[in-house]
Amino acid sequence: MRNPVSAALLALLAVSCQPADRDRPESAREFPEADRPVSALGANEFSTETARDNRGEAEAVMDMAGITPGMTVADIGAGEGYYTVRLAERVGAKGRVLAQDIDREALDRLGARVERERLDNVSIKPGQGDDPRLPADSFDRIFLVHMYHEVREPYAFLWRLWPALREGGQVIVVDVDRPTDQHGIAPLLLACEFKAAGFRLVAFRDAPELAGYYAQFEAAANRPQPGQIKPCRGIPGSSGNGQK
Repeated sequence: MRNPVSAALLALLAVSCQPADRDRPESAREFPEADRPVSALGANEFSTETARDNRGEAEAVMDMAGITPGMTVADIGAGEGYYTVRLAERVGAKGRVLAQDIDREALDRLGARVERERLDNVSIKPGQGDDPRLPADSFDRIFLVHMYHEVREPYAFLWRLWPALREGGQVIVVDVDRPTDQHGIAPLLLACEFKAAGFRLVAFRDAPELAGYYAQFEAAANRPQPGQIKPCRGIPGSSGNGQK
């Protein structure tokens, strides 16, 4: 007969030895965990649209990203649709915009706006925190504007985003150089996470008109397997090195 004390100790050890990733989505567990805190989901409006237009934000970003009529683009974390509606106008009737968000209520409001403004070239699709759920080989540009710091599983998210780019396609990031738990991300950490998931930085600039910085990535020649991804540690902005 088993000693009740020994049985209790074994049960305690079993609980204490549970995998550290038990709180992570099962769909992300084959990827390394990010070594950084994450911002809570913020407001769907980074600033008022009028204030952003007065700074020339969207026009500046679309110009830097080389958005032209006929392109197919994705707006990830679209929120209330500030970029969605302006991208729709820029790509024109022969272009397409896919707006994605994990906030269903925000998508409902955006859907009403798309109908109200008769944006026939816009589609709306819900995403997941570790998967943007984009069709493969479909996009000339993918926009991540003031949202990447909220991604809790960056390696899974970016790995699954990689196939969605067409040949020559690029990912556009607009963010702020501050700690990831304060709604920003240090550029070095951003570049490291993208590189780890199979991307290459092709352009970067500080941009006061964006209230932050602009970064542009393209898919590298090869995408690593999930188990080959080396997480970014000891980078300014990660938990192991102190944040700016």
